[in-house]
Amino acid sequence: MNEHDSMPCRVLGELRQELQKAVIGQQIVIDGVLIALIAGGHVLIEGVPGLGKTLLVRALARCFGGDFSRIQFTPDLMPSDVTGHAVFEPQSAQFSLRRGPVFTHLLLADEINRAPAKTQAALLEVMQERQVTLEGETLPVPQPFLVMATQNPIEQEGTYSLPEAELDRFMFMLRMDYPQAEEEVALVRKVTRSSRADMLEVTDLRQLLQPQDMLALQKIASEMPLDDQVLDYAVRLVRATREWPGLLLGAGPRASIALVSGGRAHALLRGGDYVLPDDIKACAPAVLRHRIRLSAKLEIEGLDVEAVLGQLLDQVPAPRQ
Repeated sequence: MNEHDSMPCRVLGELRQELQKAVIGQQIVIDGVLIALIAGGHVLIEGVPGLGKTLLVRALARCFGGDFSRIQFTPDLMPSDVTGHAVFEPQSAQFSLRRGPVFTHLLLADEINRAPAKTQAALLEVMQERQVTLEGETLPVPQPFLVMATQNPIEQEGTYSLPEAELDRFMFMLRMDYPQAEEEVALVRKVTRSSRADMLEVTDLRQLLQPQDMLALQKIASEMPLDDQVLDYAVRLVRATREWPGLLLGAGPRASIALVSGGRAHALLRGGDYVLPDDIKACAPAVLRHRIRLSAKLEIEGLDVEAVLGQLLDQVPAPRQ
């Protein structure tokens, strides 16, 4: 790395601090979303309502000057409500294309599991292809492009589970938990001082980056030096899920790619000069938790996905640093 490479680290540190002003607590989630954005991936966030998921995306859009859209997924949402559609204009007697909310930099797909499979598939196709085909015309979405989808883990009535193949499109799955007691006190104090009594403002956050700056950071992260032993470690972690006792479903090659991309972005975020095994290890739970399935036997024994991943990370040997 050259002498200018301390600048990305400084800018990312400032970005992280700005987001912490808006989203109190939730440090792991903030870092996870930043890492996914730097790595060019998408994020699925699981958490009960009211923990600040929408606020986080609004704050991020504010800080890097990108466009922000939100789609509230409902059972009657159609694919064209996501991607856009052709509209007949009587004056010109021609069809014009009306672009949908996916034509943005940051897209919040709220409660994605409330929409039927064909609507979910329309979004997931854009996530993968970074483009939309409308009336035979292929239109790229703006870059960088991050989808942050949310789902409520408790309320299952009227929801449609995301199939494994669709879950695999998300680089990370993050869990947003209730804040700590002192964080909740700080949150309530700050919100009740706000002019909008039920939510925090993002208007006072500083704009630190333009979309092209984020693309430059993505390029720097993609070129972060990575030793072959660290690459091998990432692949071994993913392959271990395929034969781990009690796992019905292991992670595929897309998880290995996500783990290496995430490790590079994590190294850049912490200000490192190269990727360490710890960078890979730090990203592993978010990369793997939505890509594996436990057997009924493990669930009866009281183990959950986090416990099994903890065992796996402890037992798969990391290269010495």
